[in-house]
Amino acid sequence: MRNLITDIGGITVGHATDVALASGVTAIVFDRPAVVSVAVLGGAPGGQDTAMLEPEMTIGAIDAVALSGGSVWGLDAAGGVRAALREQGRGFVMRGAPVPLVSCAILFDLGNGGSLDWGRFPPWRDLGYEAARNAASGDFALGSVGAGTGATTANVKGGLGSASAVTAGGRVVGAVAAVNALGTPLIGDGPWFWAAPFEQGAEFGGRGWPERMPPAALTPRLKRTGAAATTIALVATDASLSKPQAKRLALMANDGLSRALLPAHAPMDGDTVFAAATGDGPAADERELTEIGQAATMVLARAIARGVYEAAPLPFPGAVPGWKQRFDG
Repeated sequence: MRNLITDIGGITVGHATDVALASGVTAIVFDRPAVVSVAVLGGAPGGQDTAMLEPEMTIGAIDAVALSGGSVWGLDAAGGVRAALREQGRGFVMRGAPVPLVSCAILFDLGNGGSLDWGRFPPWRDLGYEAARNAASGDFALGSVGAGTGATTANVKGGLGSASAVTAGGRVVGAVAAVNALGTPLIGDGPWFWAAPFEQGAEFGGRGWPERMPPAALTPRLKRTGAAATTIALVATDASLSKPQAKRLALMANDGLSRALLPAHAPMDGDTVFAAATGDGPAADERELTEIGQAATMVLARAIARGVYEAAPLPFPGAVPGWKQRFDG
């Protein structure tokens, strides 16, 4: 176990990072089409080909999910991922042509110091292509990489995080998240994470919770007025789930987001959580799905905290400091 979503067999992850742009893309590619659904609870979401993931829609499985910075420009990342998969012959075949199915969610990371002078066409399609080409099993980088490159929170740098766990029934559950929240992952002025009760070892610093909750801990801490945000994520399991069960898993996993960030699902957040199942065979029963859903809640909270913990500040004047910069010298 690497404590990454790639602990689930059949899932690969790749990043494309452009520091000058202060943005990037993370592609999650399935070795074979996976059952995927989505739960969008943020008030200002951005996505592409998410409606087809609803349980009542015809499409049963997809090839990949793209998490992208760039706000609406980042929706082009899905086209880049599709292009890479088409080169590999991936996708269902319609009239002799492979048609890869890729869903995408975006976060707003413009205005963080990166260059916006990209000419006629924005670069996120090329970044999506690169991310998909880089997708591999095994280890991948966390922090200010891929979709987490330009991510921030109200008081500390955001980033790309991942975590995994094994349920009592032996199912592997994992999460990957790009954390660009309107609110904060920290209690008061830190260094404590709201997600601390779920921490395994010292994966995000091992600081626990404060002995006493600071008086101002529950006072809202938000990005500047008018700032758009969003945390986008995917949770997955090696169990076999139906599409309605994947929808339920996405809804349950959102509880992990709300346990790691305060506030969550705000009017200017676009919080979006995908849920994927890579297994085959009979679908999980209700008890097993409940166990998987609880694990997904915890691994998503941990992935969010890890993304913040591992993030480094952008190399621009006035950049939001990283957790380690603030609290570990």
